[in-house]
Amino acid sequence: MANDNRGPEKIADILGKLFTSRGWGRKNDRLRLETAWASVAGEELLKDTQVLGMKRGVMEVAVRNSVLMSELAQFHKRGLLAKLRTAMPGVTLTDLKFRAAAW
Repeated sequence: MANDNRGPEKIADILGKLFTSRGWGRKNDRLRLETAWASVAGEELLKDTQVLGMKRGVMEVAVRNSVLMSELAQFHKRGLLAKLRTAMPGVTLTDLKFRAAAW
């Protein structure tokens, strides 16, 4: 029989495994992204955009039409990125990408 001298697991480790296995951490991350985007984008942009997610520090946002997508990418990206970084302390946000989408 193997001798396991690790001792009892810490409750934080157990909860971390539980959250990961149930997908709860991803839901909370998604909610945090959506909340931050809503506070930064405002009502006008919010009705024509939708958070897709974040991968490797890049937040992806779907945009309802290509005209708005171009405007956001060319004129508002830097300001939105700065505001998002402020709204999500502790999150490494390196870029903001816009994708054309329809819903």
